[in-house]
Order: sequence, then C-alpha cells, then structure tokens
Amino acid sequence: MNLLVRNLDEDLVSRLKQRAARNGRSTEAEHREILRLALSAETEPNFADLAAQMRELTKGRRHTPAEVLQREGREAR
Repeated sequence: MNLLVRNLDEDLVSRLKQRAARNGRSTEAEHREILRLALSAETEPNFADLAAQMRELTKGRRHTPAEVLQREGREAR
C-alpha cells in the first residue's frame, strides 16, 4: 500500500531526513517507523468503554425505549 503525504512544511521534511540519516534508514523507512511507533501505542476502545461514554454524553436526556421504536417500525410496514 502506498501513502502520499502532501503539503509538508520544508522544515519538517528536513528534520525527517536528518532523523532518518541518524538512524541509518531511508526517509521512507523512517516515515514508516514513525507511523508504526505512533499507532502501536494506540489502543482500540472496547465496547463497554464506548457504551459508558455514550451514557455519559446522553445523561439527562429523554430516551425512547427500544421496544417502542421496534413496535412503531413494525406498525409502519
């Protein structure tokens, strides 16, 4: 897979090239390593955490129970 990154600041590109040289890698290899390191530290949230966040965001709002919505959907057919 290819990834094209446009409109990078010249200073940023220069620093990437310097970092690559210090690490004995090509600029492209250094770019891959930076992305790998940045994304390997990230973890995907689990369903329970996402559900808790949603409950917190919607706390205090009036909700329609799922069974009411299902019934209304059936009746509309």
